[in-house]
Amino acid sequence: MANFLYIAGYVLIGLLLRRSPQFPQNTGQILNAYVIYVALPALVLQKIPLLTFGAELLYPALTPWILLALTVPLVLKVAKWRQWPRATTGAMLIVIPLGNTSFVGFPMIEAFFGPEGIPYALLYDQLGSFFILSIYATIIAAVYSHDPGQTTQRPSAKTIAWKILKFPPFVALVLALLLKNVTYPAVAQQFIDSLAITLVPVIMVAVGFQLKFRLPQQDRGPLVWALALKLGLTPLVALLLLMWFGLDQLAVQVTIMEAAMPAMISAGALAIMAGLAPTLAAAVVGYGVLLCFVSLPLWYYLLQYLQSL
Repeated sequence: MANFLYIAGYVLIGLLLRRSPQFPQNTGQILNAYVIYVALPALVLQKIPLLTFGAELLYPALTPWILLALTVPLVLKVAKWRQWPRATTGAMLIVIPLGNTSFVGFPMIEAFFGPEGIPYALLYDQLGSFFILSIYATIIAAVYSHDPGQTTQRPSAKTIAWKILKFPPFVALVLALLLKNVTYPAVAQQFIDSLAITLVPVIMVAVGFQLKFRLPQQDRGPLVWALALKLGLTPLVALLLLMWFGLDQLAVQVTIMEAAMPAMISAGALAIMAGLAPTLAAAVVGYGVLLCFVSLPLWYYLLQYLQSL
């Protein structure tokens, strides 16, 4: 509970800093860049070498892809039923399947499970969410924004591959796997640890700084659908898929909790940049982060209850 309160405090700090004239409007983006280029790679180098390879690593690696395959047809059916505009459908196809498995996920997983849960969260994020964002989400953004008058071009396979290969946390993941059996020098280990520990406060301050809640009337229905599917149905499906493998396994619990995370900030930003219902995409991210402070503890306590049966 103390860790959970710390996270809420960091978010509150971000909200307050946004009101201060001392911090420019792009402060959130600068903090995000620090996390992506420094703190997150340090966390990967710190935690991945501690993994013991086994079948349980498949849970966080494969689950996000299975959830994507199940979510997309459902979103398309709801969009057709509710007669959503094309831009709204494109935005929902991006923000609903993609969870905030790093910026919100890592601090929350550490709060609920301690440092032992972080390696599984890293695998879920890097092998699942990041690849889905880089490949699937960029294609959806290009396809749904490719209307008359739009200049957005569909990304080539080469462009996507290069984007993945140069993404700092992915580079760190490959490096950490190659160095798995290598012991870092004491000074290097201390340096990595000192950078990794900055991840949670910087991430959550950045999240608080970027939260937005304004929403026009026509976007309220899609917002409710997005929040219900992302915070409710997605983790329920993950629970039904994985509970048969043993809820006593930490990898299973972390995977289900990662599936319960709110919409990814980067996915919302991608939808906004593509011109896909920008206000709605920002609201799904903002309200999702706010509501996850209620929904995530409920999912955690449900997992503990089911495990005790």
